[in-house]
Amino acid sequence: MKPLPALAALASDMTAWRRDFHAHPELSGEESRTAKIVFDALKDMGLSPEGGIGGAGVVAVVQGREPGPSIGLRADMDALPMNDDSGAEHASTKPGVSHACGHDGHTATLLGVARYLSANPPARGRVVLIFQPAEENGLGAKAMIDDGLFDRYPCDEIYAYHNMPLLPFGEAAVRPGATLNGYKIWEIDIQGVGGHGAAPHKTKDPLQAAVRVASEISSIIGRHVDPMEPALFTVTKLQAGASHNVVPHEASLAGTLRATSPEVIETMWSQLQAICDGVARMTGCTLTVTEIAGVPPCINAPAQAAIAADACAAVLGADKVLRDLKPYPFTDDFAYMLQHAPGAYMFFGQGGPMVHQTVYDFNDAVLPVASSIFARIVEDRLS
Repeated sequence: MKPLPALAALASDMTAWRRDFHAHPELSGEESRTAKIVFDALKDMGLSPEGGIGGAGVVAVVQGREPGPSIGLRADMDALPMNDDSGAEHASTKPGVSHACGHDGHTATLLGVARYLSANPPARGRVVLIFQPAEENGLGAKAMIDDGLFDRYPCDEIYAYHNMPLLPFGEAAVRPGATLNGYKIWEIDIQGVGGHGAAPHKTKDPLQAAVRVASEISSIIGRHVDPMEPALFTVTKLQAGASHNVVPHEASLAGTLRATSPEVIETMWSQLQAICDGVARMTGCTLTVTEIAGVPPCINAPAQAAIAADACAAVLGADKVLRDLKPYPFTDDFAYMLQHAPGAYMFFGQGGPMVHQTVYDFNDAVLPVASSIFARIVEDRLS
């Protein structure tokens, strides 16, 4: 393993940033404290950051010595609505909010890269440092783009990474083509007629409608999606009722659907709506399906995936880089940025508990590794 010496020397600073972010997590759309720390740190490095892009987004540019391409590097900043049971000294100080996905580490990584590049600017071109809010709800990347991100800061290529507990520390994975699922976050509101539990025939039971929808969802992938296509439908919420003898008047479900093919995503979405129409006719309830957010599949450009893999190999060793790992079923709205510029999304192993578990904590040893890989990409493209 060969992190750049200058970035290895910045490991303690990156760790301090990371642990501060971890102790003070902020939910999607609420990243004001994090964004201010990022903005002020970039300004102290001699850069000229711009804040408030797409909400709490922050962007800064490191200009090379000669004209050339623009390379974008992106980090997400938001946390999750869950408790922190890590037991770490830097554990969340906010009950019910936690950096259980590692975005604190992603932000600290890019700050380390910013400090390194501000002291060692590339020979040509420029590096666009993108600190993005609201990845967890799938709204942040598009909000930044709609707010003129790439109009003001056009990128010829763009790169991002995610820590990956499913890989051991010291390994990386990057592949061409589909690397993450796209998804739709959906909610279903069910309105019925409540009543006495001993007279259900006088009600239009939304709980029964909710159960039927949840059960029928499993048939969508089995009967409407090609078995050779990756697809995933998950119901994560079903709420109804508050008493043992009262049929409720309303119920709700929520979840996600995911696939690496946009066509499969649309098939699953239309079938979900068809199921709700059928259950509405059967039960007499009113079912309303709403798409809360939608993100396309994350598609790595072949050339940029190879560039990213080579940078990983330069830091970790060629035998530690997986170039043909199957796509992961997770989702990241970085996919929207990849629609504007060819690029690559990488995974850096960290071992330990899986993300989105209450005991998860980012592995600080990843920081000098990840920042060195970003720096290698910049060196390769702008030397």
